[in-house]
Parts: sequence; structure tokens; C-alpha cells
Amino acid sequence: VQLQASGGGSVQAGGSLRLSCVASTSIDTIPHMRWYREVPGKPREWVARITSSYRLYYADSVKGRCTISRDNAQNTVNLLIDSLKPEDTAVYYCNAELESGTNFWGQGTLVTVSS
Repeated sequence: VQLQASGGGSVQAGGSLRLSCVASTSIDTIPHMRWYREVPGKPREWVARITSSYRLYYADSVKGRCTISRDNAQNTVNLLIDSLKPEDTAVYYCNAELESGTNFWGQGTLVTVSS
């Protein structure tokens, strides 16, 4: 599975961004699609997860400001982040975990939030 993330950019605090992750194959049966983010010098941080049954999970750091969604017809998982904060600045990665437990990663998209 190849994952292509996009949608990053530079925004001011309080703004919004929608990140997209397009998969090279159907995501209908992929049980877990996730977004992570990484800041240099820190461990990669899990942000949000959506299951194949559309159950949603969010990290405390983004809960209430973030919406993950999946469009199986477009093989796409989106991440909408509202009320962006400077501490949301990071490279955001999408991840697909198959039934086998095998993980695939996208190349990352940079989000920069200025105060």
C-alpha cells in the first residue's frame, strides 16, 4: 500500500487545515487508518485513528479540534484540524495498518503554525 499525504502548509494560529491521504489500493478493508505527527527531536506522536467500521479515536492534544474521516470510494483518509496552535507544527504522516499487523506509511506533509 502506498500512501500519499498532502494538504500541509503554513497557517496562522487559529486557522484550519485539511490533510488528505490517498492510498494506492482500496482502503475498504483496512482496519485502521491513522495520522501521526513528528517534530524533530521528539518521538512520532499518534494523532487520530479511524477504523473500517468508522470508529474514531483522538489524542488528547487534538481532541475537540480535529476530525478524521475516510472516503472509501476515493481511497482517502482526511484529517481536519481546527483552531491550530503553534504546537501543532509538525510533519504529519498517514498510516495504514492491515489485518496482518503490517504497517504502511506515507511520506509526510509539513504543517507550520505561526503565532
